[in-house]
Amino acid sequence: MKIKNLLKGLVFATAVSATALSASATFAGTPDNVLVVANRIDDITSLDPQDLFEFAGSDYSNNVYDKLVSFDPNDLSKGYVAGLAESWTISDDGKTFTFKIAKGRKFHSGNSITAHDAEFSLRRAVAMKKTPSFILTQFGFNADNLEDTIKATDDNTLVVKTDEKYAPSFVLNCFAAVVSSIVDSKVVKSHEVDGDWGNAWLQTHSAGSGAYSLVNWKPNESYRLKANADYWLHKPAMKSVIVRHIAESATQRLLLEKGDIDVARNLTPTDVEGISGDSDLAVDNDLRGRIMYISMNQKDPILSKPKVREALRYLIDYDGMVNSFLKGQYVVHQAFLPLTYMGELKDKPFSLNVAKAKSLLAEAGHGDGFDAEIIVRNAQERIQIAQSLQNTFKQAGINISLVQGTGKQILGKYRARDFQIYVGAWGPDYPDPHTNADTFASNPDNADEAKHLGKLAWRNAWDIPEMTALTKAAAQETDNVKRAQMYVDMQKEHQMNSPFVEMFQKNEQTGRRSNVQGFYTGSAVTQVFYWTVTK
Repeated sequence: MKIKNLLKGLVFATAVSATALSASATFAGTPDNVLVVANRIDDITSLDPQDLFEFAGSDYSNNVYDKLVSFDPNDLSKGYVAGLAESWTISDDGKTFTFKIAKGRKFHSGNSITAHDAEFSLRRAVAMKKTPSFILTQFGFNADNLEDTIKATDDNTLVVKTDEKYAPSFVLNCFAAVVSSIVDSKVVKSHEVDGDWGNAWLQTHSAGSGAYSLVNWKPNESYRLKANADYWLHKPAMKSVIVRHIAESATQRLLLEKGDIDVARNLTPTDVEGISGDSDLAVDNDLRGRIMYISMNQKDPILSKPKVREALRYLIDYDGMVNSFLKGQYVVHQAFLPLTYMGELKDKPFSLNVAKAKSLLAEAGHGDGFDAEIIVRNAQERIQIAQSLQNTFKQAGINISLVQGTGKQILGKYRARDFQIYVGAWGPDYPDPHTNADTFASNPDNADEAKHLGKLAWRNAWDIPEMTALTKAAAQETDNVKRAQMYVDMQKEHQMNSPFVEMFQKNEQTGRRSNVQGFYTGSAVTQVFYWTVTK
């Protein structure tokens, strides 16, 4: 039987809807050189690497574009390694970075990769002022100084000048972020319209040098990539990659069991357990950077009391949740930096202790408890966490009402500082400790009109001039040993006295066919890799 040919015609046609990949399908496996992934990709609104800012979009960009510095998927613990820049030097004053672009490498178009492409790409990221631009503008780059601060001096030399001296690891980690992807300047410029830097075109096309290029993208349905056979780093074994939007865990599991997909990325603990005895399937665990936390608005007269904040830390059933509905997919973690980051803190000083919490509430003048409201997004695990909190808080007399809504609705209230207690998650924006320190432990202006929306400390009205100064100092410390200790010390203080209660760190469980090898999801520092996959 020509099953594989039939499969190509039915499953891999880009017009096929998710419905076609349902329980009624009777396919017998995917081709040996095609990787089919089921994932939730409805968060992708743009494919422009200097515009997109979502989990699924970042996965796409990681495989289509290269950066000046990169990561080795076989050993992510090494941190950043050479990418399109084969080497770099740093001036004595720590403010000038000179990158040497490797010769002989090409974009998908066949155009040679030069320092001028890097110049264009980084300037573009700053000038367009899209959501992720802050990752670069925090070094003082702006639309008025780009010609002086980001400059190609010849085809193979890029010179970047920051406004202040920063830790080299901080700067280089930001050049490994998605927003720092290098685009083909000739191709992008040819599609520029009304000074948009080619953004409208690049939202639905690709112009990279990575292991794959875009074939097509159907929003909320799928995207398809084809291999770059001349990729400078490695020849991909998978000639084609298809990522399909399959929202439901049960559907992903069924398709995986039937062999209609190779990888399922959104399985619930129940479905993970359900496939554990199948020798044709395997489950990989990867500790990611996402932190699940609750926070307390410091405008609230009760929640702003230190003893009340401390009491709530002892009213959370951390172990109970990770051993039940979060089983296998989160681990207890009580600090703002993810494990595996420079300066990680493994201390877990809090556990459920209702008696201690009641004593602390009595000291705060609330021995009889109080009423409060938790806002939470309509996501299964977040609602279950909120319900657990509602139950344990009640044991100390705290009566919780839950307000559920869409991500947009709940984030709107959070960003407007219009809430009491928030249940949410935060993932690093780039692979450096400053990414989380700057949001959890920095608030340079606590005024309502300041609108530091990217800083969680501001969203919670937490006025912390001293810790804000410490956060900046840590970003500028050039001795990595000292810098790491600064983050440890900062987290210990934050852990005890902040309005945040970090509870869990994400452990991603990926289901795959057992013949699929080398599918790396990126751990806490980067995104998924497709070019490492073999069957």
